[in-house]
Amino acid sequence: MSDRPEHIVIVGAGAAGLMAARVLARGGKRVTILEARERCGGRIHPLPAAKFGYPADLGAEFVHGEAPLTRRLAREAALTVRTIGGAQWSFDGTEFSRENRRDPYDEQLHAAVKDLTGDITVADFLRRHFAGPEYARLRHAVERMVEGYDAADPERASTLALRDEWMNDGHATQARIDGGYGGLVDFLAAECRRSGVAIHFSAVVTSIEQSGGKVAVRAAGETHGCDRVILTVPLPLLREIALPPAARAKAAASDDIGFGSVIKILLRFTRPWWREQRQDLSDMLFLLSDATIPVWWTRQPDQHPVLTGWFGGPRTAELSHLDPQGLIGIGIDSLAAIFGLSREDIAREVVAAAAANWAHDPFARGAYEPRGARASRARRRPCAVFRRGALSRSRHGNGGGCPRERNGDCGNDLAGMRKKARISAGLLSHQRPPPKLNVTPGPPP
Repeated sequence: MSDRPEHIVIVGAGAAGLMAARVLARGGKRVTILEARERCGGRIHPLPAAKFGYPADLGAEFVHGEAPLTRRLAREAALTVRTIGGAQWSFDGTEFSRENRRDPYDEQLHAAVKDLTGDITVADFLRRHFAGPEYARLRHAVERMVEGYDAADPERASTLALRDEWMNDGHATQARIDGGYGGLVDFLAAECRRSGVAIHFSAVVTSIEQSGGKVAVRAAGETHGCDRVILTVPLPLLREIALPPAARAKAAASDDIGFGSVIKILLRFTRPWWREQRQDLSDMLFLLSDATIPVWWTRQPDQHPVLTGWFGGPRTAELSHLDPQGLIGIGIDSLAAIFGLSREDIAREVVAAAAANWAHDPFARGAYEPRGARASRARRRPCAVFRRGALSRSRHGNGGGCPRERNGDCGNDLAGMRKKARISAGLLSHQRPPPKLNVTPGPPP
């Protein structure tokens, strides 16, 4: 009986892959990470501090709610998670208004969703419970949240899957990591290397084959033999990797889940001109509108003269023809429409800009997993795993249940991946176990 450590290949060096690698390497496994990009982080995408005056994030940015694992990792990395405050404003096309923390219809919405026993789409839920004209504002707010925040289509999104978010997340604490998520990625990558993890960049995985007691992963013209594989790639990329038949059946479940699109735009200005336009916007954190790029936020409480634009959901397809420079132009147009200024007035104040349509990123093909009604059912199905070449059923690992990572929240993903890695470590603890492939779609931005 060989006492050599089991070799595990992890596909993807995003938050999920790095977290899994760290846990498994600490458990005595030999770990190799194959990453298609030339950097770690995936949809965590830090930008040079010199460009925006601070380490800006073109991908994941916020820490939502308690996020205990993210905060614990930040402490390990000597990074500060700073709670942010500020007001949420709306522009209805005519005037600005400061939004109340509680909408008059919140109690009715919460009561209706709390009483649900069967799952229906958000659109059907609104038609069933809030069809009257008096609820027009509520319907608009819910649809805007589902499309923008969850990058989902209300005609497909699951009401049950979003219930906890509606009941709690809208009022959860918001925070950022000082130095951005890039510092956390750097810390995890260094931890992995310190534990002996080999990280290969520009390694696009094309196929995974299983024969006898071994698994072969083909990437960038090389073959990596191993005992097991963990896939932490975004859902759309599963379709592009040639998998063994049993794994293909698991991956097919992801077709029911889909992948939400997000456009993110960062604009740095010579000065915070929006405060000069309206003095009462001095405490603005979020600004919601019906402009082409509808959501904007500041660096509140920091005073950096930067506005970040966000557009999520199925309607982002309307801008799919635009490259980053075109998106920056649309962002400037949107701000001009909101503030009643000329495009030229705003453009001349811009000193740095960046934009990403995450659906265009070849190694992401989207931002994060929207929660559709069919998706929530698919996630509850037992998944298929390999044991001695036969297909068995298990609830460890899955075909689409890795918690989503947003372009603003990867704490859930880190927690989910740590749990999966520990499950894997437990399943791998036997001497010379049979080969196994965990299909675990990983991370948001």
